[in-house]
Amino acid sequence: MEKNKLLDIPGIIRRGFIGWMAGVVVVYIKIPAEVRSLEGLDGLKEMSFGLLMLAAGIVFAGLFAAAHFCKITAQMERWLLLGLYTALGILALHASFTVPFLGILLLIGGILYQYVCRGWDNGSCITEKGQETAGKLVSACQVQGKHRGVANPISVYVAAGAAVCFFLLISVWTVFRVKTYSCPSFDMGIFSQMFYRMKTTGLPDTTIERDGLLSHFQVHVSPIYYLLLPLYCLWPVPEMLQILQAAVMTSAVIPAWKLVRWHGCSNMAGVLLCLILLFYPAYAGGAGYDIHENAFLTPLLLWLFYTIDCKKGWGVAVSAALTLLVKEDGAMYVAVVGLWLLCTGSLYKQGRKWSLCTGMLLLAGAIGWFVAVTGYLTRCGDGVMTYRYKNLMYDDSGSLVTVVKAAILSPVKVLYECVDEEKLFYIAWTMLPLCGLPFATRRYERYILWIPYLLMNLMSDYTYQHSLFFQYSFGSAACLFYLAAVNYRDWFVTAASRLRRYGPLCLAVAISAIGFGIEIVPRIVRYPVQYAEQRTQLQEIGALLAEIPAEASVTASTFYTVPLANRQVLYDVQYSSKEHLLSTEYVVLEVDQDSSYAKYEVNEGDGYEQLVEMLEDNGYVVVGEAGGDVVVYRKQNYGKNDRI
Repeated sequence: MEKNKLLDIPGIIRRGFIGWMAGVVVVYIKIPAEVRSLEGLDGLKEMSFGLLMLAAGIVFAGLFAAAHFCKITAQMERWLLLGLYTALGILALHASFTVPFLGILLLIGGILYQYVCRGWDNGSCITEKGQETAGKLVSACQVQGKHRGVANPISVYVAAGAAVCFFLLISVWTVFRVKTYSCPSFDMGIFSQMFYRMKTTGLPDTTIERDGLLSHFQVHVSPIYYLLLPLYCLWPVPEMLQILQAAVMTSAVIPAWKLVRWHGCSNMAGVLLCLILLFYPAYAGGAGYDIHENAFLTPLLLWLFYTIDCKKGWGVAVSAALTLLVKEDGAMYVAVVGLWLLCTGSLYKQGRKWSLCTGMLLLAGAIGWFVAVTGYLTRCGDGVMTYRYKNLMYDDSGSLVTVVKAAILSPVKVLYECVDEEKLFYIAWTMLPLCGLPFATRRYERYILWIPYLLMNLMSDYTYQHSLFFQYSFGSAACLFYLAAVNYRDWFVTAASRLRRYGPLCLAVAISAIGFGIEIVPRIVRYPVQYAEQRTQLQEIGALLAEIPAEASVTASTFYTVPLANRQVLYDVQYSSKEHLLSTEYVVLEVDQDSSYAKYEVNEGDGYEQLVEMLEDNGYVVVGEAGGDVVVYRKQNYGKNDRI
């Protein structure tokens, strides 16, 4: 019979989870039946955090007493955890049944059932033969504590070739978005002007972002952008920013390869895992809305995982510090990694001191940085964008603390929010290409690394955070890839045949490639094809915009701010005040874009026509037009010539 120690760390964690689950069941049962629905916030408002803590504390203490006096086993406690979870799931399904919600409850229930039957894997589950195989594989890649050149040159060439192809595809896609005037002010126009002003003044200022001169760092604190500035200065145009992002994304292959090889996987496994990363739809798709600082997250987090596994303290410090400099939410990723290390250090004797110290420093540093940065944003900027989690903010506080309390009070509410119909497409294309590998472990402390995926991509009802084609998947993709790699390594060292070793990876590559072909390739092809078909018209527009003097102030329609970004004063027609619009020398309008001019509608009139009338009444005259799509206005008193 399995022993049940009173003070072992796994037992304390297990009883803590049982106590918490019991408290959740108590507070959920106590609220009136009519507000148990998970669709709104009424149920959360009725729940008592104090009652949950009281119930959890009583059960937690009671389990220690039962283990001492009644000699209940660890497996009996695990059955209790599964029973409480099942009861909570039945209550939640009765109140708010959906098929996706049932699916995620069954998935978690299956993981818990495996935990009940087999327990936590502390490493003893690997056979002696598997441990011998692992030792040989790892020692081949960890000579003198460093990654050595044992890789097959052909494997390196294949991985490098795939990376170059990826770089070219992403560059073509995003550069031709610029050339076809498909990049809007938010956010490509912002970053284009910001880099121009960084080049000329050294400061990350914009006028377009909030309709007035301010530092972009008052919206998002992203000093990481300064790493790109020297390269941008070589060719200071928006297209360069797109190419630089493609290079940053491609660079993730380097730590990915080193990580896989460090863990003793074969050359073929290394190539296949790199292909999974490059084909991963949510990774490539992250470039679909132009340059963003989040693109740094994937390579930096993979370097962080690699240096942690290699126990290179300086590497951990550098990669963690750079991750914090990406954006204020970079602290969340570092904090999660720190928490995972703390848990790992508590559970395993090997490397315990290093894991605990490193985890503590990462967690403390991340929390300290986040408090400092959010304090700065609150005092000097727009504050943290917590409105994106309003679906969990039951007390109207606007604080992320409320989101944490909501997750503690009602985990089923969080799960319900994670699998609404809008998110199923995203879940499918982020989970299927990894072929279940992030789930395939009994080292349950690794599930901590799922937090970024849940928090950043699924818990929020902000639609862009669960889209393949926005920048919010970069950080979670790194965590999921790391989980896939280390879980596969555990499988690799115990698999008896080549089919069992490489089957899961080959299937994952196939699914990723299918996803890449279905979702990414058509978008890559669209813009070069559009440019080829409309080349004459687009060149006419470019020639017209190029004639606007670089020193002139401009207000432009959203898709023409990017080519006009290299100037000190630039506004977007849709978001600028009337005062700022009429203060600029030039106004560039895209003809008949009603949605962009809705704010100028008066008495249900046509917004575009009324904007033109306002411009003419204030001394603006047409000085150029091109392609039947673009009209340039100039204020007469700014110069003698009326044409450009």
